[in-house]
Amino acid sequence: MATLETTTATGRGNAPLERVLHAGRAVASYPVAGPFGALLLAMVFFSFESSQFLQGPNLSLILQQVVEVGVLAIGQTLIILTAGIDLSCGAVMAFGMIVMTKLAVHSGVPAIPAIFLGILACAAFGLVNGLFVTKVRLPAFIVTLGTFNIAMALVHIYSNEETIANPPSAMTFFGRTFSIGGTDITYAVVLMLALYGFFWFVLTQTKWGNHVYAVGNNPEATRLSGIRTDRLLISVYIVAGAIYGLAALLLIARTQVGDPNAGQTDNLDSITAVVLGGTSLFGGRGNVIGTLFGALIVGVFRNGLVLMGVSSVYQILITGILVILAVSVDQLTHRKERG
Repeated sequence: MATLETTTATGRGNAPLERVLHAGRAVASYPVAGPFGALLLAMVFFSFESSQFLQGPNLSLILQQVVEVGVLAIGQTLIILTAGIDLSCGAVMAFGMIVMTKLAVHSGVPAIPAIFLGILACAAFGLVNGLFVTKVRLPAFIVTLGTFNIAMALVHIYSNEETIANPPSAMTFFGRTFSIGGTDITYAVVLMLALYGFFWFVLTQTKWGNHVYAVGNNPEATRLSGIRTDRLLISVYIVAGAIYGLAALLLIARTQVGDPNAGQTDNLDSITAVVLGGTSLFGGRGNVIGTLFGALIVGVFRNGLVLMGVSSVYQILITGILVILAVSVDQLTHRKERG
């Protein structure tokens, strides 16, 4: 893992910084065996309940269905690692989706610039969230609840409540498929997995990733160690916003439209994926690969319950129970560490 220079301008060692970064490196390797084991158990259970579950087309369908929330959950993981939370992610994604499709379809903007402008719009929401959290010192919950409502309102205002059809082919590219062993896989799944690999590397092998863990683990000690925590937090929210823009592009690729009603519950689904993946809501502990397993757990449960003919109401019930169990384990672990 990349190390950070631990000497001050006077040449003396910075012991508090060393301690903070040591804690950051320790928690960066937080095991994902629990989420992975839960995913395997769920798959084994549903394979006995339905002969269709382990078939290639069904597993491909699960992956396609988790892409949108899975990518959102990467940004959510970054923010939760800093002991924050983002309730606006689904609405921001929907706004980026509408910006991209309306610019391309109704305003005649070429597809690639429209995509970049949509991602930029999402990153701008991240900047606003970060500024209010760091400069005004408002709780992330309150800030992102506010921007959730703002983004959702802008979606409906800008779209005029209309679904935008026939986006250009560049926006639907990731919805295309290729075949592996006779099973079709979308390029969106490949991009999602690549993003998880990239952010795993960033969080575990770079100074920026070290600092993300450090500020979530002990923000005051991190600040006293010379790290500009406000600047770091703003960068985290901006990066998360850009990730939501990528999720918007993948959603367009999957649905082939710009839907003003998209993403309304994806904020809760992304938090569910992060929590089930073992990332602590107290910040400073977790792993983005665990988030991937968490997203897959949600997808597997919903798909398996559909195959079993279970009502969607019970799917939501079971998901809620899983979240409470995961948070309870996190809370007990946190108390044990503090005690």
